Amino acid sequence: MSAFLRSLGVRHPLVQAPMSGSNTPALVAAVSAAGGLGSLGAGYLEPQALLDQAAEIRAATDQPFALNLFVLPDEVAIDEAQVEAIRRRLDALMASEGLAVRTGRPARWAPRFSDQLAALREVRPAVASFAFDVLGRAQVRELQASGIRVVGTGTSVAEARAWAERGADAVCVQGAEAGGHRGTFLHAAEDAMIGLFALVPLTVAALDIPVIAAGGIMNGRGMRAAELLGADASQLGTAFLACPESAAAAAWKRDLQQAQEHRIGTIYSFSGRAARGLRNRFVDAMQPFADELPPYPVLNALTAPLRRAAATAGRGDLLSEWCGQGASLVRPMPAAELVRVLMEEYAAAGCTVA
Repeated sequence: MSAFLRSLGVRHPLVQAPMSGSNTPALVAAVSAAGGLGSLGAGYLEPQALLDQAAEIRAATDQPFALNLFVLPDEVAIDEAQVEAIRRRLDALMASEGLAVRTGRPARWAPRFSDQLAALREVRPAVASFAFDVLGRAQVRELQASGIRVVGTGTSVAEARAWAERGADAVCVQGAEAGGHRGTFLHAAEDAMIGLFALVPLTVAALDIPVIAAGGIMNGRGMRAAELLGADASQLGTAFLACPESAAAAAWKRDLQQAQEHRIGTIYSFSGRAARGLRNRFVDAMQPFADELPPYPVLNALTAPLRRAAATAGRGDLLSEWCGQGASLVRPMPAAELVRVLMEEYAAAGCTVA
């Protein structure tokens, strides 16, 4: 049983991954109410939307939950020629695929992290988790002084150690199998594709803070295996994507069940940042232009209207279908039921459910 989560009043050693753009307040609340730690991925949310969604969670459950943010600079440097070139590529692709939507210039490329962090402090969730970089020591202390536990994301022992040195209460280690965006910040993404079941014991041996395992865990047996390797708890994301409370598009949910493991890989062409998901029609079509892609969050903002149009049209093959390596093991069921099944499997694998 997770001592870290138990100290928060969470009954199960289970964290629902903060999947920005595909989870909902309903999913977070359902997981927390069922005894896990629900997590709201707020990386794409403007401050008021973050406040509103946190209020929805609190209206649905009185149990602890987490908020997750992407640590990014407040201002983004733009290569205008690169932006215009990729816009032409994207518009041509959408035209050839029969979608009328075209790219545009957003008012902002991403929400200001400093404003998001201020909103998070106002919400005061039980846990604040972060990816893409580390906070400063003063920022960590300020959150902790407000009664918020801080969890960092690392894809290597060095990144996990960086969070520990900043005073984080725990670190979530993201194995190469994990779906969605990589949290890498000290290395090139391709240099930090470490398998979870090597990364967990290496990190546990190096640190004195709790380690949460993330990446490819789809059932209670996987949770038990991570625990045997020293993890304090397991974080599952893809496992919850097929739940009715998930905001994943219907085509995305359908494609997960049919996913072939050799067609799941690291993708840059939707967002400009390494992320694991299904290599579909969009990914294949953009591959010849890999050297032309602007970085995150610029490309992510440019493809956003295209992804929305693809979802509306039922075109999963043009969506960013993020998923972990075990995607085809998803089980479409309500989130609370999935938590119950996971914990039954966990118990059957030799652990006592508190």
